[in-house]
Amino acid sequence: MALVLLVGGLVFTFSNEEESTMPVGDLDGWRQTFAEDFDEDVPLGSFPGAAYEENWTGYQGFADTSGKGRYETAHVVSVQNGVLDMYLRTENGTPLVAAPVPLVSGSWGGQLYGRFEVRFRADPVVGYKTAWLLWPDSDEWADGEVDFPEGPLDGQMYAANLCVGEPGTFCYKSEDLAPFTSWHTATIEWTPRAVTFYLDGEKVGTSNESPSEPMHWVLQTETDHGRPPASSAGHVQVDWVTIYTYDPATAD
Repeated sequence: MALVLLVGGLVFTFSNEEESTMPVGDLDGWRQTFAEDFDEDVPLGSFPGAAYEENWTGYQGFADTSGKGRYETAHVVSVQNGVLDMYLRTENGTPLVAAPVPLVSGSWGGQLYGRFEVRFRADPVVGYKTAWLLWPDSDEWADGEVDFPEGPLDGQMYAANLCVGEPGTFCYKSEDLAPFTSWHTATIEWTPRAVTFYLDGEKVGTSNESPSEPMHWVLQTETDHGRPPASSAGHVQVDWVTIYTYDPATAD
């Protein structure tokens, strides 16, 4: 299937040939609590709209991590032909970015341990990055941070787990794993014993440092440590998203 997007008089065409089927149902040790295949269209500027308002929210109207961009999820995100699209660009001198947040059972946060999986790709947009992360509900950095995929869109992604009690210190950081320009599936498995990362079904790393406070998942997409060129623009696409709660009693 080809996705054709008309934005500001420009036509963007993407191939979805490498999309995969969203997994549905429980797994050994994991109970599925959220699954989103983006099967209803929402025009640019209207997300989440009626189609997604019960299952999605997002950062809106404040500065991103670098302080140079502004989270405007409603004005950056659209859904077309089964794909969520984040159209990153500069308007009126401000880089516009997005941070969609899935709502499990309608709630932001409250999950202790879980499995988080997303199918995605991105254009190599200079000056922008992903930092898709598990962030503490307490909003205290010392309670931990888990990132995957993280990295510049014009470079390579990596996985990271920050040390509990040591904000900003990596207890685990992978090597560069892959560019963003092809479709990939990233998975975080967070248990009381460890945080494990998978890319396209292959384990790429494990950290024995595990956060022990509730966290929530944010698809935080932002400027890359500074102001990108005003001409820099492009797309981050998400095919599907799934979330599971940790349920060891069901494991074989």
